[in-house]
Amino acid sequence: MKVSISTKRLLSLLFIFALALTVRGLTATFIRAHFNDSSWFQFGSYAVFDSQAQAILDRRESVFWINDSTRTDRIVYPPGYPYWLAFIYKISGQRSPAIIQQVQIVLDSLSVLLLVGIGFSAYRWTVGLLAGILAALSPLLALAGATPNADAPASWLVLAGVWCLLLAAKRQIIAYAIAAGALLGVACWLRVNLLFLFVAWAVALLWFVKTDWRRRVLLSGSLTLATLLVIAPLVIRNLVVFYPEVAPTGLGVGWNLLAGIGETERGAEFGTPCCDEQMIDQDRRALNLPADAQIGLFWPDGIRRDRERGRRALGIIASHPLWYSGVMARRIGGHFKFAGAPALHVGSAGINITSQKSLSPGRQGGMVAFVVNVLGDIQSVLRFIILPFMLVGSVIACRQEWRITALIFATMVYYLITLAIGHSEIRYGLPMQALLFVFAAAAFHYLGSFLRGRKQWHAAV
Repeated sequence: MKVSISTKRLLSLLFIFALALTVRGLTATFIRAHFNDSSWFQFGSYAVFDSQAQAILDRRESVFWINDSTRTDRIVYPPGYPYWLAFIYKISGQRSPAIIQQVQIVLDSLSVLLLVGIGFSAYRWTVGLLAGILAALSPLLALAGATPNADAPASWLVLAGVWCLLLAAKRQIIAYAIAAGALLGVACWLRVNLLFLFVAWAVALLWFVKTDWRRRVLLSGSLTLATLLVIAPLVIRNLVVFYPEVAPTGLGVGWNLLAGIGETERGAEFGTPCCDEQMIDQDRRALNLPADAQIGLFWPDGIRRDRERGRRALGIIASHPLWYSGVMARRIGGHFKFAGAPALHVGSAGINITSQKSLSPGRQGGMVAFVVNVLGDIQSVLRFIILPFMLVGSVIACRQEWRITALIFATMVYYLITLAIGHSEIRYGLPMQALLFVFAAAAFHYLGSFLRGRKQWHAAV
């Protein structure tokens, strides 16, 4: 009995989802055992989101509005993730990071299929299929999906937006551009570092879509307007509540810049703090407060204090531009260190699953343990070979479909620039890391075609 192409593709998608769910489920077991270890789970940040979510559910705080204009710490993070926690807490009846982890690993496994769609829409089905398999196995993406924080949910929305961006460019349909902008706007409710990504997307639509200027402007303008409309409530709230010391897009830029200098080899020379505790101590001294005064990073007077940090950091950078350019280059390199010890201050690129890490003591032997260890071995091999494939694949993709590749590059360049400027962790650039697997898949596809004696890009189905 001959199986139709559509059936084969559906079975392929189910396989990718199952593979992704397996890897993320095994990774989640390890993370759950380390919920009290800040090197694996930033429980301090989660506690902030959890507190806001529980206050919303218990009706101790407004869902959206900030009634106290002195609480500048309330705008450090966008409110989207507390809303997400509150929603899951409500429907599940549980209020713990464990239930959030369970929901997110399922949705993150489904999000791998977005890369299949991106690879298929940008290049061809085989590239999308390979991208999904590689992303399903990725230790980095699995770690992010299994860790209860806002990085993975924001990445799902960005990747969905990228897919819509590609469809808008290829089909030149305004609705796709609006969807891309709206998805990005919703992602900004989860992570503020995405705020200006719409500019990169809008410029890419203007320059790389093959159509007349009027259509390009309509696509670009629709995307921009959709993004701005979605984030407008946050901006308006902050402007109204914190006027005249306004912070329309939240806080943390000054902290990121100054901490980014403090964590370098010249941090002590410049007297810049390398961690939250040192930064708070410096703020106490600047405010002439006693050593035991209870203040936070962004409270009280958080807006002014963060701007002062930013001015101080920019002054150091302006005085030492060549040195800081090297810092930025090394920081970017750290985001591509998938094998070996993680780059300093950038964070882990994930774990290889093993039976010892991911299974209970009673299941350390047998076929299940063998399969888990094989998956971990495959992950280990991919860690060492994936970066060359990503780089080669990006060149192949450019040679074959340069316009559509440029649209994908717009997202990646945005992340590289923003991640290089100040303190950054590898999880901050999760959508960029995910998109790199599309290029790795392009290289694997081309290599397979070459080995079969078919050197053409469109040879294999």
